[in-house]
Amino acid sequence: MRHDSTLKRLLTFLQHSPTPWHATANMVERFEQAGFRRLHETAAWDLRPGERVVVTRNDSSLIALQLPQTPLAALRMMGAHTDSPGLRLKPNATIGTQDWMQLGVEVYGGALLAPWFDRDLALAGRVHVRREDGRLQGLLLDTRHAVAMVPSLAIHLDREVNNGRPINPQTQMAPVLLQGAGERPSLDDLLKKWLKEQHALEGVEILDFELCLYDAQPPAVLGVNDDLIAGARLDNLLSCFIGMEALLESDAAQGAVLVANDHEEVGSASTSGAQGPFLQDVLRRVVEQLGDGGDESWSRLIQSSRMISCDNAHALHPNFADKHDAGHGPVLNGGPVIKVNANQRYATNSATAALFRDVCREAGVPVQVFVTRADMACGSTIGPITATELGVPTLDVGVAQWAMHSIRETAGSRDPGYLIRALTTFLDRAELS
Repeated sequence: MRHDSTLKRLLTFLQHSPTPWHATANMVERFEQAGFRRLHETAAWDLRPGERVVVTRNDSSLIALQLPQTPLAALRMMGAHTDSPGLRLKPNATIGTQDWMQLGVEVYGGALLAPWFDRDLALAGRVHVRREDGRLQGLLLDTRHAVAMVPSLAIHLDREVNNGRPINPQTQMAPVLLQGAGERPSLDDLLKKWLKEQHALEGVEILDFELCLYDAQPPAVLGVNDDLIAGARLDNLLSCFIGMEALLESDAAQGAVLVANDHEEVGSASTSGAQGPFLQDVLRRVVEQLGDGGDESWSRLIQSSRMISCDNAHALHPNFADKHDAGHGPVLNGGPVIKVNANQRYATNSATAALFRDVCREAGVPVQVFVTRADMACGSTIGPITATELGVPTLDVGVAQWAMHSIRETAGSRDPGYLIRALTTFLDRAELS
């Protein structure tokens, strides 16, 4: 299992994608290597039947399109998101406390906070600078090695720590970065040093940044029989990778779309989120050039298309089996999970679920189903939002995982291959009804 080429590519993708901006850049690079043509939203497009193209927004969201040779009648859509919960630096991040330089952080999304203590934390994101010639430029930054830590308080000084004490992210989670109360570099100095090392740039002025802390421990395949994948940001870079692999493995005969939105973990309400106009903007331009551009052509295309929203599902936890409905506890390595919620927190209905079950049958892939307990709240995905914005019939599926929203999550090592096979079969299908 450790030598499986798909898993190797997955681990490399996870390790080199510490932020949504890095994940998007890595996906664009992979698509371009496979022959996709890069488009820019600000430029005029000249789309041709049969070609493959990729476009980004905010450098953190991506849409890859496979245009059919035949008239554009239906699209096989896949959706995922590039962001993950975690700690992000505040604009004025430097804190001087006692003998330490610390960083002020904000919690992004619904992060599990306890696992962030005592981890080797690296720093990554994007930095906007003014170059010596006056040009403004955005640059990716990744320290790659640990530069900070959030140390725990010894149990001797907090005897109630194991009794459910709440964590205050404002006062108790500022990472330590640098020791010394005297002369020491500023955060700007450190950013310029790292930019020089990574981009050979000198004499720049730091104008602004969006920086995330992340666990420097690399992802791994583990277990006696290599049953597990452990790593950061499996939710939802695992789905981004799976959708990318499926699109690259498909036969390219049908119209297909992969959309990977940013900001799902904070509600999707942004220009590059699923609630924003990114997907509709791109598809409208496709219809204008490859269809007749009219409202009827648009409505017929959307209603003939199908969307599979891919976001990980809660696997049955052996220590907390009572947290699952007895009939709906998906297991690791048990195949893709259809996610159902009567209150439309997931977009699945019986028609879209039936299509996916038939796809899995054709692909020879096992399939599972998840419904949350009736006495527990249910999360959501980009599925219902995309379905609402576009009106496209949609299904929510995902790979089962443990420790969702932790700094290090766990999934089954066989499940990515299962879902890639199912999605490839979906993309290659001549008929969607």
